[in-house]
Amino acid sequence: MGKATAAIGSSAFFLLAPGVVAGLMPWWLTGWQAKQLQPVVVVLRVVGVMLIVAGGAVLVHAFARFVVEGVGTPAPIAPTRRLVIDGPYRYVRTA
Repeated sequence: MGKATAAIGSSAFFLLAPGVVAGLMPWWLTGWQAKQLQPVVVVLRVVGVMLIVAGGAVLVHAFARFVVEGVGTPAPIAPTRRLVIDGPYRYVRTA
């Protein structure tokens, strides 16, 4: 698998796995509608959006590392050729 194929595979997996869990399911359950918009709710939404953006940045960085370093995808069906041990993955516990 080349880097271009890995990038396409990672993009597809990114849309399917996190996209379904963090996007489609919450939308399906709530329709993105809040019943009240009190000031506390607005503050919590802003904090929530900031956390989502921060988590999304880490996730995109991790997926990019799988493509660039590992030449593969995070999907079990198309794993990396090399073990990714830099970036956030350098903190993984070893036996």
